Amino acid sequence: MENKKEEVLNKLLVQLFNDILHIEEKSMKNTEFANLSITEIHTIEAIGKEGNRTMGEIAHDLRITVGTLTTAINRLIKKGYVERKRIEEDRRVVLVNLTEKGEEVFNVHSIFHKEMIDAILEAFKGEDLEILTKILGKASRFFERKYESFQ
Repeated sequence: MENKKEEVLNKLLVQLFNDILHIEEKSMKNTEFANLSITEIHTIEAIGKEGNRTMGEIAHDLRITVGTLTTAINRLIKKGYVERKRIEEDRRVVLVNLTEKGEEVFNVHSIFHKEMIDAILEAFKGEDLEILTKILGKASRFFERKYESFQ
């Protein structure tokens, strides 16, 4: 019986992960930003509107290496969504910001997330919402610890 539970849980987690990514991707493909991959959109999201984030901070949030991020940032610079600058006090520090075009992507992507959360809030009420939030929090902390253990 335990094996069946593991199979069901695995299937649910994989399906949920894939469904969210596919829906997110299709949602963004119906905008003027169809030239961006979902990975590039998530990079823009990690930079955020406030910007002035270091490459290390962004890479940590995305769970990728700075080298991998550098490649992604170079593509986003060429596409006009991101700009990079060094600070005068320490030229080794590279800060990344969104351009106006990048902020537009950030805003459109934020709408997708708001609509997703609104739908969940509509579907889950009261105690069900509390239980869902608690369970997702536990799952998130588990995966965060798992990620940190690979550092």
